[in-house]
Amino acid sequence: MDDSVRVLSTLALKGAVARLAEAYRATSGVWIDADFAPTLALLERLRGGEEADLVILTREGLDEMIAEGRVAPESCVDLARSYVGLAVRAGEAHPDIASEAALRATLLGARAVAYSRLGASGILFAQLIVRLGIAAEINARAVIIPAGFTAEKLVTGDADLAVQQISELKQVDGIEVVGPIPLNLQTPAVFSAGRMMGAANADAADHLLRYLASAEVAPVLRETGLEP
Repeated sequence: MDDSVRVLSTLALKGAVARLAEAYRATSGVWIDADFAPTLALLERLRGGEEADLVILTREGLDEMIAEGRVAPESCVDLARSYVGLAVRAGEAHPDIASEAALRATLLGARAVAYSRLGASGILFAQLIVRLGIAAEINARAVIIPAGFTAEKLVTGDADLAVQQISELKQVDGIEVVGPIPLNLQTPAVFSAGRMMGAANADAADHLLRYLASAEVAPVLRETGLEP
């Protein structure tokens, strides 16, 4: 194998990939050259001609890439499941979000809620507040970021609640995860990986795919807020 493999990954796996990169290089001699962005942004970049050896996307995003002939279907593996959660600044009281009614009241009582425009979590949240009948009230004072980590807005004081995949919330220091949005109000996102059809380093991509899907990686996925 060559000494690096180019990976384009959804933000939800950033913590896990960063934790695994050094151990993987020590055992395989291969460096993970990774770039992270929301799935929708990655799909746009891939359709624009950006090259990679391996991609980690939502399952829906990966299926689109397979249908377009960009990802080898036989290479694909499901890696992790993730739930959307809420966070507050470290030291702040944890609001009640255990039920639909409690979540609705907590969101309406927030000074500002931060969520992402492009990520799977942001899409889910935008639909959720419509379902709860509070979209106008929340969006009137929401902090909607184009990409990146919503919990950073807690640290800067721009928001007092942040919504994102729990694995993404955990990437930010100085915050505390309250918990997941009630599970009856969300469908977990499944993140999957596959080798690009035009991979310059196909052997390294296949080796990394096997590693990411192995039992060895499962504890790191759990520690970073994901379910293997």
